[in-house]
Amino acid sequence: MTDEVREIAQRVRVLREIEEISGETLAKELGFDPEEYSDWESGKKDFPVGALVEIASRFKVDLQELIAGETPKLRAFCLSKAGKAPEVSRRPMYTYWNLAYKFHRKKAEPFLVEANPETENKPLSLNTHPGQEFDYVIEGRLLVSVGGHEMELGPGDSVYYDSNEPHGMKALGGKRARFLAMVM
Repeated sequence: MTDEVREIAQRVRVLREIEEISGETLAKELGFDPEEYSDWESGKKDFPVGALVEIASRFKVDLQELIAGETPKLRAFCLSKAGKAPEVSRRPMYTYWNLAYKFHRKKAEPFLVEANPETENKPLSLNTHPGQEFDYVIEGRLLVSVGGHEMELGPGDSVYYDSNEPHGMKALGGKRARFLAMVM
């Protein structure tokens, strides 16, 4: 368990304890498997980004507060210059960059995501989280699975889906795939 994972888990636990609810109650309220939630909060497993988005919304805090322990301040707009958005390491197969990390009280979480070329040779890893998601491919080819339906997307293609459905993606063609992901 990395220090970052441990710190995120601690921030989530503190928010939950402030409201005096159990981990099992929170997990059920947000539609998470209670055992998996327990693994996240104990630091045994890393929280998926979608789960953190839901937890932040539930406790009315910004995602950046959970991830970095900092409160975003910008209220009118947030500019993210190319290559300057902070990297959010969530899973080894993907790299995420938070594109609105300084904006206070976002209604959605926009990420630039890169699926590593090595994902093509690995089994598709599926996850779920409450809410909806929109993915728009910028570069490369991406295999996207939603609720058992597999789709191959290329630059300019997009998919919008209920993220309660098991979903996952991986790069195709031995090259990285980059896409814009909006988690709502």
